[in-house]
Amino acid sequence: MKRSLLAVACVLMGLSTANAAQTTLNVGMGSADAGKLDPHLATTTPDKGLLHWMYNGLVRIKPGQASPQFIEPDLAESWTSSADGLTWTFKLRKGVQCHGKYGEFDAEDAVFSIQRAASKETSSFAKDFGAVGSVEATGSYEVKITLTEPVPSLLGLLVPYHGGNMVCKDAVEDLGEDYQRSPIGTGPFMFADYQPQQYVKLVANEDYFRGAPRIKEIYYRYIPSDASRDLAFQSGEIDLIYGKQDQTWIDRIKKIPNTEVVVMEPGEMSVIHLNMTMPPLDNPLVRQAVAHAINRDLMVQFKGPEVTRKSVSVVPEGYLGYTNDITRYPHDPAKAKALLAEAGYPNGVTLKTIHTSLSGMLSTMEAVQATLKESGINLEITTVEHATFHAQIRKDLSQVVHYSAARFPVADVYLTQFFDSASIVGTPTAVTNFSHCNVADAEIRAARVESNSTKQLALWKTAQQKIMDTVCAVPIFQNLQLWAWNSSLDLGVDVKGSLNLSPPVTEQAYFKN
Repeated sequence: MKRSLLAVACVLMGLSTANAAQTTLNVGMGSADAGKLDPHLATTTPDKGLLHWMYNGLVRIKPGQASPQFIEPDLAESWTSSADGLTWTFKLRKGVQCHGKYGEFDAEDAVFSIQRAASKETSSFAKDFGAVGSVEATGSYEVKITLTEPVPSLLGLLVPYHGGNMVCKDAVEDLGEDYQRSPIGTGPFMFADYQPQQYVKLVANEDYFRGAPRIKEIYYRYIPSDASRDLAFQSGEIDLIYGKQDQTWIDRIKKIPNTEVVVMEPGEMSVIHLNMTMPPLDNPLVRQAVAHAINRDLMVQFKGPEVTRKSVSVVPEGYLGYTNDITRYPHDPAKAKALLAEAGYPNGVTLKTIHTSLSGMLSTMEAVQATLKESGINLEITTVEHATFHAQIRKDLSQVVHYSAARFPVADVYLTQFFDSASIVGTPTAVTNFSHCNVADAEIRAARVESNSTKQLALWKTAQQKIMDTVCAVPIFQNLQLWAWNSSLDLGVDVKGSLNLSPPVTEQAYFKN
């Protein structure tokens, strides 16, 4: 229907449909609605992907890649650091325009962005910036960051991801609370409209410093039903589709003519976090039983070997600092039952979880539920909308939390956010420590400031060993990112990965005639 309407429009304007390139991109996202569209508050996969097309960082990872080895200039043209790694100076591009009426992006905006990202009142990622002692403008286009201690990767904090998204000061101050629904950045696409539970519309930033985008508008449509989303893609109503994270989806979508399918890095690691303050999970024998009850091999088969990697440690494989030299809990229902009996639960236990209705994650938790049942562990699932899920688990309301996440690929980020006691949910410094784990604080914090790389790796290894020995959480698998698009869409880059979990839609993207 969409392309036939385009043809009618061309005829009415006296144009040849053979020469009329499509300029509207329709995206199908597997979510019921937007969460928060403020980049310093957005934590969900659907929101991060959308915001990725609107914002820049001081630096960025080359589009189509996910590894920090591909970091390159973005709003900063160049940077230098002191020998001790504590002082960093960034020289900004001149002439970069904020969206709309908000003028040029300069050092004042960069300072404001970093300070805002580092404040727990305005950022979900404040803890990431704990080592930032000061940020100052040392010129109209120069910014100096002074650290109180070395960090494993300062540049990783400044890519357009989480707190690294650069905002425009005048826009944030002018819009106030409305900024969460009217985001203003400097990227290739600008926010234009939001219709709840329907779509967010973006339009091309014609003043983008890398050049005007060839795509002129994007409709980011919320279609939570996998079947409805697939049908919309097959009929041509949407051009770019977020895939259900399992093998059957890939096998089915590949059969649609003129379709490109990509399996992207990084993997989001699914982890079952066990709240060690809530009985019966305060008993380590029960937590060990849960670990032995989950069949990881079956879970990988269920999701599909092409899209899934089994996880053994609480740090994802491929991250700097990952180790597989940890205590393992092979699937053993008999041992799980024996551990429960030893803990005083010969008839099994019941655990409760609040869980997202997002289909890919829910199917995983339902599979976990089935494997636990074999060992006498009854898991009761209360399903809520995805944004509500994020809100409730951060209020420490769930005994068991299934969390799926990808982070900047350095062990420090994952360990700090999920296993440092300062990150325990419900506390003033909360991040995403749902298990109330505190057994590896010394190693996590020492590694963060250790300048000797060999000693740093050893500390990260010990931290993972302690967390797995205690069974603060049970890692399940890494799910790679699945997307597909109509082959008439050319993204302009070779897509191997994206830290923001969505394909890079930049000024280079276009539709072939």
